[in-house]
Amino acid sequence: MLDTLDAAAVRRWCVGGLAALKRHQSEIDQLNVYPVPDGDTGTNLVLTLTSAQQALAMDLDTLPDSGSTAHGHASRLMAQGALLGARGNSGVILSQILRGFADAVAAVPVVRGRELAAALRSATTAAYTAVGRPVEGTLLTVVAAAAEAAERTDTDDLCRVARAAARAAAEALSRTPQQLPALARAGVVDAGGKGLCVLLDALVEVLTGESAAPVAPTPRTARPAATVPRETGSEEYAYEVQFLLDATAGAVDEMRRTLDALGDSLVVVGDGREPEGTWNVHVHVNDVGAAVEAGVAAGRPYRISVTRFADQPEPSPGPAADGRAAVVVATGIGIAELFAAEGATVVPGNPSTGELLDAVRSTNAARVVVLPNDANTEAVASAAAREAHRYGIKVSVVPTRSPVQALAALAVRDGARRFEDDVIAMAEAAGACRYAEVCHASREALTVAGPCQPGDVLALVEGEVHLIGADLTDICAAVVDRMLGGGGELVTLLAGVDAPAGLTDAVRAHVARRWPFVEVQAYPGGQPFYPLLVGVE
Repeated sequence: MLDTLDAAAVRRWCVGGLAALKRHQSEIDQLNVYPVPDGDTGTNLVLTLTSAQQALAMDLDTLPDSGSTAHGHASRLMAQGALLGARGNSGVILSQILRGFADAVAAVPVVRGRELAAALRSATTAAYTAVGRPVEGTLLTVVAAAAEAAERTDTDDLCRVARAAARAAAEALSRTPQQLPALARAGVVDAGGKGLCVLLDALVEVLTGESAAPVAPTPRTARPAATVPRETGSEEYAYEVQFLLDATAGAVDEMRRTLDALGDSLVVVGDGREPEGTWNVHVHVNDVGAAVEAGVAAGRPYRISVTRFADQPEPSPGPAADGRAAVVVATGIGIAELFAAEGATVVPGNPSTGELLDAVRSTNAARVVVLPNDANTEAVASAAAREAHRYGIKVSVVPTRSPVQALAALAVRDGARRFEDDVIAMAEAAGACRYAEVCHASREALTVAGPCQPGDVLALVEGEVHLIGADLTDICAAVVDRMLGGGGELVTLLAGVDAPAGLTDAVRAHVARRWPFVEVQAYPGGQPFYPLLVGVE
């Protein structure tokens, strides 16, 4: 049993945690609450920690940074590797947990029980800070429970604190279905929280030499899985306010609370310097003066920019064409070719933070827009955008949830506009494009459209199941009818890799009969899981 967490223990924890996640990878993937076969939380956590382990393995002989201990240096390497390899929401949040942990242990000479508790509290704070609107019943709840239990233990006994944290995390995981109705209906626990429990159990094993015996979480029951509505942005606020700020962390915390009450889309990212650092602040508000005053109260704001979303100024001379670029995430050869034809740099689906950052830097552009094309990749894209700031590259993420939205966004791109105006125009075009996905159910489920069985054809509009049936062509035609019932002039069809021959031709013919004044564009997309993707503008 270890009395302190040294650098060697940090390395063994990373290796052991990765091995444990690989053992549980399929189990965590299957905690997906959507009735389509694309659950990948376990896979994303494995890939994220693989990057952390590789960062440690490549720096075995690197001396600690000035002011950092050996265990702190190892922890920072682990966190940085996780950040660059982070995939999906859970991967990004895990990277922030490891960053908070590393920040806490970096300078302390010895990590015993109380220091471990402080590190878990720092990890919790970093995780919550990384999420704009924290939701309980998730990975956040589990890490918070671990930190609280570690602090209550109030001892320097390292192993005792680690056991208490792992046990509390497992108990919190078992309660997640009580906090999120979607989990309760599905009879599952939170996938990201399960992954964190696996990592904490691995830490206990490294410190004690014994396999942890966590409290068993609520088992999966016979109750059907349920769908969860995907997040959407708010249009309640008229102005985007951005500025750089020199301030202390304490002052920034107070400013963050003020800005959160004023608007949404709040992002505050610091450079990590103490006691006073530089922070990049972004928020959408209606009261611009109050937002700037909050910055003045916190420290010294500068490079203040205010954009009114409703403004559409006349095109003005912008930077050279090679001064800006677009990076798009694409799953499917056909979709990738469409984006490449629009002049975008294409990154394969489910990228890591590092892969997106490499793509951004490879454009050699000072201003880059990133189109992630799904909610999980949006978190990764935001992390890559923050990292790109270190290289002097301004990155804006347009939160596209489907390739058809990205096509709409790229169609309005105009190098003659100011970059910020161009990003707004692209976001508006993407938001005006409604999207749908047609797939086959992979499991029995209770959806808002009724129950489905494995093999049933599902049509999801904006992430929510709207139609269930047996015939693929009929459901594809029906979902287009439903979307055009709300208006539209252009329908875009992307055929998946498993789409039967003639599917898009049949849908095109149906639209010509029912909606003779609507234009239809059809392309071979090559995407997996979804025989057809639909966009309506």
